[in-house]
Amino acid sequence: MAAAAAEAVSRRLGVVLRELSGAWYGRHMAAAERAIRTRLPLVDIVLEVRDARVPASSAFEPLRRRGPLEPDARRVVVLNKADLADPSETEKWMAYMKKQRKSPCITVNSHNRESIKELLNVVQSRIRAIKHGESDRTGTVLLVGIPNVGKSAIVNAMHQIGRIAAAEKGKLKHAIVSSHPGETRDISGYKVASHPNIYVLDTPGVLSPRFANDDSGPKLALTGAIKGSLLDEHDIAQFLLAVVNSREQYRMWGNLNRAGDSSSSGNANTSRSHNRKRQYVSDHTQDFVVKAVREMLFETISSFKGDLGKEDEFRRLIDCQFVSLQKAFKVSTESSEDMGKLTALKLLNLYRTGRLGHYTLDHVPDVWQEVTA
Repeated sequence: MAAAAAEAVSRRLGVVLRELSGAWYGRHMAAAERAIRTRLPLVDIVLEVRDARVPASSAFEPLRRRGPLEPDARRVVVLNKADLADPSETEKWMAYMKKQRKSPCITVNSHNRESIKELLNVVQSRIRAIKHGESDRTGTVLLVGIPNVGKSAIVNAMHQIGRIAAAEKGKLKHAIVSSHPGETRDISGYKVASHPNIYVLDTPGVLSPRFANDDSGPKLALTGAIKGSLLDEHDIAQFLLAVVNSREQYRMWGNLNRAGDSSSSGNANTSRSHNRKRQYVSDHTQDFVVKAVREMLFETISSFKGDLGKEDEFRRLIDCQFVSLQKAFKVSTESSEDMGKLTALKLLNLYRTGRLGHYTLDHVPDVWQEVTA
């Protein structure tokens, strides 16, 4: 019942995005897309990076409009940020893509060394196959994707690991890594392997002015692929709460006072929380705040007496949750408008860093077949 009301919240955000008329697709994106298209026929492999939380919505649109000189067999799909997605949903996506696609698909956490090594092994084996095992021939890889899927973090990790494995000395190059979309503006090359030499070209993120379907826009806004300055953070946070309220994960947060948070706290996850702080330097939220937020969400959903199948009642719950979140986050400012914005930003930060929970927004129904093809 709540799912229908959540879809209504998504549609409202989708309307806002349509009214923007692709404002995120500026001249630099158009230029980047042209540059990428020019290089596509010239490289050996195309690594298409997607966000594992939105494997269909984050598909790189220019590859769907590929020409005859851009065979699909040269493409490898990389589902990055797998550590932030629902593992069971990721498994379903991997099985689905394996069944539907001719090109391979691999899950990656760009902050995990072993994960990047696995990706490097895939790249090296495919380059060797293309070059027929000749170690003196250079291989080229084009790294493409929409903004904020982690392309630069991947290329930095591949460059570092590849240089160490080759025992090469010299100053490492670093691509700009940011939680904000659109930071990469130029195409840069990075050596990631020797024997044969392999270079990866990191490209700017390109998000087409039109989405593949009406559901994609809100999901991409939530995962951070669209510049926050173009949208009201409160609208995006409302969509996030709609997702939380329509799923069953909140039920696991009911015993936080009695047994602790088995999914995000305790000895088993102390190191993971520490790693998250290193990975996302802008995330200063402490664990006790995460616990308070989860407790509040459980209480507000469980105690709500309205009909969550009705959109107006569903929105009333979201409004009540925003008031409670301001207390959980200890937000205190002079302006109520500032309070709402800060609360929304803190809540979005929890989702985008995986600390609120691991929500995969794209599911695997048959309707996604043409998107992933």
